[in-house]
Amino acid sequence: LGDVYKRQPMPNTIDAVALVYARALFELADGAGGRAKLEEIGDELEQVMELIRSDRRFREFVASPIVDRVKRSDALRSIFHGRVTDLLLRFLLVLNRKDRLGHIESIAQAFDGMIQASFGNIEVDVFTATPIDGGQLEVIKGLVRRALGKEPVLHRYVEPSMLGGIKLRIGDSLIDGSVEGRLQRMKSAILASGASSLRDQITKVIQP
Repeated sequence: LGDVYKRQPMPNTIDAVALVYARALFELADGAGGRAKLEEIGDELEQVMELIRSDRRFREFVASPIVDRVKRSDALRSIFHGRVTDLLLRFLLVLNRKDRLGHIESIAQAFDGMIQASFGNIEVDVFTATPIDGGQLEVIKGLVRRALGKEPVLHRYVEPSMLGGIKLRIGDSLIDGSVEGRLQRMKSAILASGASSLRDQITKVIQP
């Protein structure tokens, strides 16, 4: 399980463009060396994403539509040549040429999901109000494994704004066990019951 995973939480949805490019990269990497090459490209792509996330100026340079594509291509070669495989560098250059670098985060997320699925794993984002220890993560991991029949890869995130409890995001599904989530569901149930029903419930409570 290790330390808190550095990647960003999975987005609720991954756009169609990202899926197309992620699938192309997956097939290229798989054909170039199978599982070992997929893992290598996955690690390198995460390093690229970490640079994009940590450096605002580089992030803007990568995504800005006003940056000249030729200059950006030269910059990508200068930065990543010898630091990533030729396969990934060529892929980044193709994204730049096609004006798709703005989709790089979704592409990275989709590619990671494809890798995990091919290995029989499933990505699970775990959100809690305070940090949880390895023992608690093992419990969560066991529950998810039994429920889904796949090996979960857990990623911990701390959200201090949560009112206790836990939230799990598995693909597009959000399982909300937080106090906040329960209160929201209670509110929805009250609203759905109608004003007259709510008045009846209040009356029963306050009548002697």
